Amino acid sequence: MTTNQPPQAANRSGGGAPDARQLRSVLIAVSIALMAVIASVSGLNVAQTHMAVEFGASQNTILWIINIYTLALAALLLPLGAIGDRLGRKPMLIAGLGVFGVAGVAAGLAPTAEVMLAARVAGGIGAAMIMPITLAVITSTFPEEERGTAIGVWTGVAGGGGILGMFLSALLVDVADWRWLFVLPVVLTVVALAMTLKSVPDSRERSAHRFDTVGALVSAVAVAGLIFVLQEGPERGWTAPATLISLAAGLVAAIGFVAWESHRRDAALLDVRLFRERGLAGGSITLLVVFGVQAGIAVVLFPFFQAVLGWSGLLSTLALMPMAVMMMTTSGLAPKPAARIGPRSTMAAGIALAAVGLALMALFVSADGGYLTILPGMLAMGIGMGLSMAPSTEAITSSLPREKQGVASALNDVTREFGTALGVALLGALLSAGYRGAVDDRLRGIPQGLADTARAGVANAVEVARSAGPHAQDLVHAARQSFVDGWQQAMWAGVAVMGALFVYIALRGPKTPPPRLPHGPIQSRTASASTSTSTSGSKR
Repeated sequence: MTTNQPPQAANRSGGGAPDARQLRSVLIAVSIALMAVIASVSGLNVAQTHMAVEFGASQNTILWIINIYTLALAALLLPLGAIGDRLGRKPMLIAGLGVFGVAGVAAGLAPTAEVMLAARVAGGIGAAMIMPITLAVITSTFPEEERGTAIGVWTGVAGGGGILGMFLSALLVDVADWRWLFVLPVVLTVVALAMTLKSVPDSRERSAHRFDTVGALVSAVAVAGLIFVLQEGPERGWTAPATLISLAAGLVAAIGFVAWESHRRDAALLDVRLFRERGLAGGSITLLVVFGVQAGIAVVLFPFFQAVLGWSGLLSTLALMPMAVMMMTTSGLAPKPAARIGPRSTMAAGIALAAVGLALMALFVSADGGYLTILPGMLAMGIGMGLSMAPSTEAITSSLPREKQGVASALNDVTREFGTALGVALLGALLSAGYRGAVDDRLRGIPQGLADTARAGVANAVEVARSAGPHAQDLVHAARQSFVDGWQQAMWAGVAVMGALFVYIALRGPKTPPPRLPHGPIQSRTASASTSTSTSGSKR
């Protein structure tokens, strides 16, 4: 083995490093697997009404069917990512695809809401087995000079896959039946499974330490508790007993996790001391904010398309595609400027461009002007987020040793899930507060019953306007203009958050890696540490 050969080759079953053709097959396989997982996060949102009618279920039950998948996924990412490092990433990916595929079939055939809930929990468990391993396979298989491009493709799928999944789901609901929503993930799973069996090499950690069972359990409680608060707080109320109990449990578990992992040190599930490093801290914070803003914007955009512009669910998801395409394309290209000008400059440029996109949407949004008033801002946001996601992901994965790539990938995914839940909760709350604050003054002269319904939201106002007689036009106008006011409040909040993130990354972002030598890439600190770890496990 030469000094420039990727150290992971020594840990891969089957011997030599994969050639370009196999690397391409590996990237396609893990991208398809990731798309199946991401598409299942948001796909059921377009079928809420259909499920409620068929199952005779309450809105709370339907929300649980949708959210339980994400809750199980987020809670188990770190433990299952670490188990995959030890047992082997290929066997874990195969097992995860099997569980996920069976759960998808069960969900598609579910006769009751209870069976659907169980199937969604199983799907979340399978997704937690798949998602961190897809990125870990890339970081443990691709040589250093090609890894950035592969990570860029992965982040593009992770960022834009949800929007693409929503569009295809809405299309299936419109042309077929809501149960066909599960056909797409199952088909993707079968394809990914076949390609994984054929092309994906195995790699695993060889550690003398026992698995950190306590850290795994405590991390699951912490993540589940905090994600539950963000998902259920807006529905149940932030002071509801269930919300407060979950918040307390999540915070106590999070503090306990940090204390336990600090005590375990070398045998820890996640060495929390690594967050002192710029790469891990900067990458994690960037992904938290970027995915939070992206998810929050989607919450704002859908009622604008459907209630303000009067578009169908299918047309509304199609309207999001330009932003998704820009995000996916730019994410794949981002490693090139990151290699030339450094990850910090690339991330800062992307964050600044995303903030400009938010500002454009705040300044020019108009109920009368319609879609074209927000399209430039959406495109700028897509490009900016794509530029910032790939370098952030690589900063996280390169901060942990190579034998801990399942944990590094899981940390990346947990950060994304936290950001998504946080963005939906906060930007959704800002939009609602802005709407309610603006609509009262515009409802003067409207009968009390109609006005009370309109205060609940723009969709409620548009719906009740159909039976409002001579007040219909004034009611719709008041609701749509008030929604624009709430929209602007949410957009400017996003600009402020992105501005703060820009300052942080400019000052404390990941450092530029050392230049490559003419004869091959310089081994990074983490790669060198990994080689040492994998060759001296018996000494620890």
